[in-house]
Amino acid sequence: MSKREQAPAHEVLDQDFLDAQRARLIKLRDDLTRAADVAGEEEEAVQFEAGGEARDVADSAEGMAIQENDEALFHRNVRRLAQVVRALERMDKGVYGLSEKSGVPIPKARLIAVPEATLTLDEEE
Repeated sequence: MSKREQAPAHEVLDQDFLDAQRARLIKLRDDLTRAADVAGEEEEAVQFEAGGEARDVADSAEGMAIQENDEALFHRNVRRLAQVVRALERMDKGVYGLSEKSGVPIPKARLIAVPEATLTLDEEE
């Protein structure tokens, strides 16, 4: 752990903080789940679009670029959803805020910025 992110030895995650983090994680989980559901519905809608119309090459390229961006966002959200679920499980086990890798405390500031963090910043990099 670098000096910039060392958690003070006295920095304890109190119950109010843990309750607030749980609420944030649950909201984030629900938001990411809804986003995945919407993306799935949009994908189905695109598959059912018919069209014998001639399409401009630029339209086709733009459509492919949009689809690639949407897919990248979808996969990023799926990964983040898995991290959120893992953080909630760690909270249930009483090890939230400790690195999965080293067991050292994750700084509170990092948990505020990234509530699903299960590694210190140095370990994640």
